[in-house]
Amino acid sequence: MAVSSACKDGIKIAMDNGKYVRYTPEQVEALERLYHECPKPSSMRRQQLIRECPILSNIEPKQIKVWFQNRRCREKQRKEASRLQAVNRKLTAMNKLLMEENDRLQKQVSHLVYENGYFRQQTQNETLATTDTSSDSVVISGQHQITPHHRPRDASPAGLLSIAEETLTEFLSKATGTAVEWVQMPGMKPGPDSIGIVAISHGCTGVAARACGLVGLDPTRVAEILKDRPSWYRDCRTVDVINALSTANGGTIELLYMQLYAPTTLAPARDFWLLRYTSVLEDGSLVVCERSLNNTQNGLSMPPAVNFVRAELLPSGYLIRPCEGGGSIIHIVDHMDLEPLSVPEVLRPLYESSTLLAQKTTMAAFRHLRQISQEISQPNDTGWGRRPAALRALGQKLSKGFNEAVNGFTDEGWSMLESDGVDDVTLLVNSSPGKMMDVNFSYSSGSPSMGNGFFCAKASMLLQNVPPAILLRFLREHRSEWADSGIDAYSAAAAVKAGPCSFSVPRGGSFGGQVIIPLAHTIEHEEFMEVVKLENMGHYQDMIMPSDIFFLQLCSGVDENAVSSCAELIFAPIDGSFSEDAPIIASGFRIIPLDSRLDASSPNRTLDLASTLEVGAAGNRATGDSSSRCGSTKSVLTIAFQFVYEIHLQENVAIMARQYVRSIIASVQRVALALSPSFLGSQSGLGSQSGLGSLPGTPEAQTIARWICQSYRCYMGSELLKHEVSESILKMLWHHTDAILCCSLKALPVFTFANQAGLDMLETTLVSLQDITLEKIFDENGRKTLFTEFPRVMQQGFMCLEGGICSSSMARPVSYERAVAWKVLNDEENAHCVCFMFINWSFV
Repeated sequence: MAVSSACKDGIKIAMDNGKYVRYTPEQVEALERLYHECPKPSSMRRQQLIRECPILSNIEPKQIKVWFQNRRCREKQRKEASRLQAVNRKLTAMNKLLMEENDRLQKQVSHLVYENGYFRQQTQNETLATTDTSSDSVVISGQHQITPHHRPRDASPAGLLSIAEETLTEFLSKATGTAVEWVQMPGMKPGPDSIGIVAISHGCTGVAARACGLVGLDPTRVAEILKDRPSWYRDCRTVDVINALSTANGGTIELLYMQLYAPTTLAPARDFWLLRYTSVLEDGSLVVCERSLNNTQNGLSMPPAVNFVRAELLPSGYLIRPCEGGGSIIHIVDHMDLEPLSVPEVLRPLYESSTLLAQKTTMAAFRHLRQISQEISQPNDTGWGRRPAALRALGQKLSKGFNEAVNGFTDEGWSMLESDGVDDVTLLVNSSPGKMMDVNFSYSSGSPSMGNGFFCAKASMLLQNVPPAILLRFLREHRSEWADSGIDAYSAAAAVKAGPCSFSVPRGGSFGGQVIIPLAHTIEHEEFMEVVKLENMGHYQDMIMPSDIFFLQLCSGVDENAVSSCAELIFAPIDGSFSEDAPIIASGFRIIPLDSRLDASSPNRTLDLASTLEVGAAGNRATGDSSSRCGSTKSVLTIAFQFVYEIHLQENVAIMARQYVRSIIASVQRVALALSPSFLGSQSGLGSQSGLGSLPGTPEAQTIARWICQSYRCYMGSELLKHEVSESILKMLWHHTDAILCCSLKALPVFTFANQAGLDMLETTLVSLQDITLEKIFDENGRKTLFTEFPRVMQQGFMCLEGGICSSSMARPVSYERAVAWKVLNDEENAHCVCFMFINWSFV
């Protein structure tokens, strides 16, 4: 049969005899309508279509089948052509950006060559400085810093316009020129699927970052979005327009006051007094540029605010050019002096890192633009019937609620309670009417609850040699590890009475399970939102708990290979059918990596795990190649939890809140110690201090290690450990490069022991190891093989498994080259457990 594609208007079709049959326009319209209802109908469905549609009664089912085949082919070709056109547009725009970047780099090389010769001549002439009175710029520290000869300092309209034009010139020199020496940001590679070309400053005042890329939005829309900084910049608390005036060239000058949240409880927040200038260049490009107005005279000024440090924004902004074929090419520059001397020395890397600025601000702007562009092109519902924009708004709400809890601003009604003698936890209270208006409290019976308030218990702690992504994944997946606190009946009662707005914390073991329901990912999959359901709450100290509790949860930074500024787990209790305007009482964790090269002492009110836990003489430092797995050797963890209470129970709930957060700190310390690659330290430091149960270093662990090695020798005919010495068997087994795990001999085998590689592979700790069953880590094929081969272990004492894929406790795929299992005998030669060794494993 000769089959040819239909003609352009879709009216012709090929028949068995090679002739073409022409459909009437009415028949084509009917077929198109049916195609949109069911693009791939079955044989019975095609016959039914002919019966139900009289206009198609003279068409054979085979003709209908061929028409639908051709129609699907044309649809596929159209989609592929559209995709290729979009990729081509991206590649064309990226090529243009790369050419511009190459041109900038060539200019920078020319400047550096010129400056090198200039300074060499000056050195030879024993002249250390040059003053150029005929130019509007001078050379400083190997860079061109634009310094006007006469800079107006008054805040009159003419003076503000002069400052605005000067800001525009300096911004453009950074965005497309050589005013700042830019270097490519580590880990960022340009390409059609990348966020853009990202660079950070080298050797300039303050910290600076620059990015350029393509988004599928028109320039006016881009400028509108970027100006609304609180909608995309999570660290931005507010931007207030104090005054605005138009310029003769059609531009706009605005005076702004901006506040940024502090990332931890150990540093004050920042604020800025800004001028923003919006204008259109001669080539049609739209420019929005900003700078601080700290030095203006004879005009408006913003007085210092309580709990804020006045920082400086150096000329920064957005250059937005229309792109051929639609969309915009955007250049973003962020340049700040965040006053790092105002924070403890150990935290200064957070304020001196251009990379951190790029991740939190510059790249966040691009991600937000791309997210909105995708939402416009694909406006489908996502998760629980929510559109992407609605979920994004909920994410913003969660993040803002957590930032408010961390900062506890007095203008929102927060005040600090007196310490109970230990300064590890800060407790704030808020019963202001403004805070109460956000939440509608009621008892479970439906009657109103009067006289409510909020507690916020927060703390920060310094973590040493703990990978933030791995720790956060553990906190997310193993809630019972840190939610096991002795909260008294008052907190349980408050949880019931306050309804879906309350913070209800189950006592460890009082809930039957944790179910995670994914809702949405960002484009880069670096952040996702989900609903967590804690099932079967049951009874607690004669109090009736809700049967299920739901949490809306925002999680980011869980991929240790991704470029991320921090790892966050933020959640808030909700009811089962939460609404988008529901109140958010956010709590959670934030882990920010610090520069490992700074060996600074711990700041006041920071818990240093290295000194608190006293793990060996090395101070919990990584050994061997483990430092490369950890990334930064230091990070700061910030914890903030909010509690609802009734006024007459304030004292009791205050005690409970402090106790609960201290229990979380202790839990995180134990988990961080267990997840640290240097967990063993020295053998003399094992077991006694972590509180994690039967750890290596205890007699039980020594015994099981000996049994494992003896049984391996018996059944495999070779040594598991080379040159083993009795007192170091456990240590050698613990450091073995392959994953070694022991499981029980029950009907449903669970893991009972693992070495460090085994814990790393399962992404768990020795405490949670017994919650993982053997079959849980294998896929369907692996389970079939396991059930078939496992009896051989009991019969002949060992078995071998071919390479495959298994899964960690956090559902990450793990590949292994092969696996060996053998029966472990005790001293009486009775079967004690079965040991598995996964050889050459790695995360996929």
